[in-house]
Amino acid sequence: MSKNRKIEKTNAARLLDKAGITYELVPYEVDENNLAATHISEQLGEPVEQVFKTLVLSGDRTGYFVCVIPGNGEVDLKAAAKVSGNKKCDLIPMKDLLPVTGYIRGGCSPVGMKKPFPTYFHSTVLDFDTVYVSAGVRGLQFRVSPKDLVSYVHGETADIVK
Repeated sequence: MSKNRKIEKTNAARLLDKAGITYELVPYEVDENNLAATHISEQLGEPVEQVFKTLVLSGDRTGYFVCVIPGNGEVDLKAAAKVSGNKKCDLIPMKDLLPVTGYIRGGCSPVGMKKPFPTYFHSTVLDFDTVYVSAGVRGLQFRVSPKDLVSYVHGETADIVK
């Protein structure tokens, strides 16, 4: 990605602007064959624990909800179900991601989904001054204060990683 290329603001970025939240848009090279957060952290030169991925789940009682976890983590479905008020839950099928959230795999941001869903961040998010999350498209991350991010999406923190 050329350093001179103008970065287009995403809808998620416009929402943070409107809310007065400070952030930085950080581009990275997309590898269509490797959309993993570990790849993104390598591209950014940041620890994978500081690059968070956004997962959308469906619970048997509450319906859709969001888990934002460190890039090297795996969501603990039992813990996620419990914290979200469900008996059980699972990741939504990939084909449902765009219709439910307005985002595609590798570009799903906790900011600006089609509807606000309950959002749970892994508790380590608050261990950092800044974290990285998708800015709503592949190839672009937000570098943002986790406190501002959690507050903006009315999120909660919980131990939701195996």
